Amino acid sequence: MGVPVTATLLPLFVKLDGRSAVVVGGGAMATLRVRQLVEAGARVKVIAPEIRDEVASLAAEAHRRPFREEDLDGAWLAVAAATPEVNRAVARAAEARRIFVNAVDDPGRATAYTGGVVRRGAVTVAISTGGRAPALTGLLREALDALLPARLQDWVTAAEVERPRWKRDAVALPERRPLLLRKLNQLYANQSPPQGEPRVPPGVVSLVGAGPGDAALLTRRAAERLRYADVVYYDALVHPEVLDLAPTAHRFFVGKRAGKPSLSQRTIEGLLVRAARRGLRVVRLKCGDPFVFGRGGEEALALTEAGVPFEVVPGVSAAIAGPGLAGIPVTHRGLAAGFAVVSGHGETSYGPILDGLSPGSLSVVVLMGLGERGRIAERLLARGWSSQTPAAIVLGASTAEAFTWRGLLGELGEASPPPGRSHLPGTIVIGAVAALSLASLDSLDSRPKVPDAVRDVARTA
Repeated sequence: MGVPVTATLLPLFVKLDGRSAVVVGGGAMATLRVRQLVEAGARVKVIAPEIRDEVASLAAEAHRRPFREEDLDGAWLAVAAATPEVNRAVARAAEARRIFVNAVDDPGRATAYTGGVVRRGAVTVAISTGGRAPALTGLLREALDALLPARLQDWVTAAEVERPRWKRDAVALPERRPLLLRKLNQLYANQSPPQGEPRVPPGVVSLVGAGPGDAALLTRRAAERLRYADVVYYDALVHPEVLDLAPTAHRFFVGKRAGKPSLSQRTIEGLLVRAARRGLRVVRLKCGDPFVFGRGGEEALALTEAGVPFEVVPGVSAAIAGPGLAGIPVTHRGLAAGFAVVSGHGETSYGPILDGLSPGSLSVVVLMGLGERGRIAERLLARGWSSQTPAAIVLGASTAEAFTWRGLLGELGEASPPPGRSHLPGTIVIGAVAALSLASLDSLDSRPKVPDAVRDVARTA
């Protein structure tokens, strides 16, 4: 079943806009494929006994059940991203229906392969190793991305404008390429450089904090570094408007999200070193602040050991900005004289810190801990914290999708985001301050009532 891995492949760019695609599987790899298909305009149906909320929110249909052969009826493309046994069943059903199938991590059963993709406006460059060497595909994609100009869309526009003239004048095809080359050279001749002079010399790495999301919350120095950057390595959750501040830079995504494929930290550090040694102005763009759970310290040490000069451009940390934008001060006279910020990745990270806190003594702020919220609540309750302690979850702070859940510590484990928002970055706040609502004007009419006991303490302290 399926073509041999060594078979010669025919490269095609397939138009899936409005057409049906079926993804069997609901985990990390299914998430990646569903996102790619949705970006291509496909109408995606997902089938799996367990489906991530993010996958379900992106798909046109989500069926939480085992795969059936008839699920492929009417599909133009199938993706098998489940167990090997289920993937074999999908491949057989697709072959019987003459439907191309992309089998994740099973190239021998696939008849279609995804590749490393570089996009510049209307230009799409794809690289494939036939599923045999995905890591090499990624490296080749990075190399091409570094070579291709950032303003390649301008080339497309120039060629699009000239084409009708060539057809009108009956210009032969071999003669069109020299004409286009001269036109493109004119684009570079007329291109005006950014105003002012960069204050960072070539070969320097800037570790830049992108803040909680909104580009307007960047520091002036962060915006300046992006403006003059030659290359930007950015993390997950960095808002597109922030990247727009680096119009002439090559931009590479190197972010990490739980359960999803990502570059290792050592690989990222190697990229920074090599780019700086090539004489480029490098920006390492991180959400929040580089030194608040951003592994900026590790990258600074790696650059120091490699003899590469660097600077730190602090950012507004989501630990403070997230709650603040939801109207929650992490300290408040009479309620909390301090706060503790912990990483929610695992109990080995937050456990020892939470165990050392007296119940209610500080505000507790948890970053990257939505998946651990139940265990965090259980741990605090076991340490003597009251189940009536106010708690809040702030999702997508500073973005148009921002949402805040408010409740009690005893309810935190059962709190869930609204449909379609589970993918947003979240900050958990535990303590008396979580009951306050000092938000901006757009939330005054709907803000929850502050408990009387909390309000009285805040007024009289």
